[in-house]
Amino acid sequence: MKKVGWIFEWRTYLATALAVISFSNFMAVLFGQTIPGVVVDFFRVAGEYVVLGAVFVFAMAWLLKAKPHNRPKAYHVVAFDVYGKQVVVDGIRTEFKTHDVAWSYMKQYKAAYPLHNFALVSDMASGPDKPTILRYI
Repeated sequence: MKKVGWIFEWRTYLATALAVISFSNFMAVLFGQTIPGVVVDFFRVAGEYVVLGAVFVFAMAWLLKAKPHNRPKAYHVVAFDVYGKQVVVDGIRTEFKTHDVAWSYMKQYKAAYPLHNFALVSDMASGPDKPTILRYI
């Protein structure tokens, strides 16, 4: 005989509760751990490949753009008067092996001879007929 007063049986409640708890636990694990873990791992690896690819692209662009520099073997200092005509000033050194030394001497000559202008010249690029002026003061 059945007890009167109980509308539902406890077995139904228990089965329903277990099903709901199992399903909600499954959904919590699925959407709380599994899917975010897979997505985070995917984007972490994808991000690494994007960064590595960008480094590779920039390295290749730099290697293709970089050219060996043909530096001049000699530099010359040329003096000009106030009218822009090339002149020879006695007592100054005009041939140098390095750019920095020639530039330093040019600055010293400009201070010593204020009415003259000086050009740092290299004849490498355009030949002896038309020298290239690298700096002018």
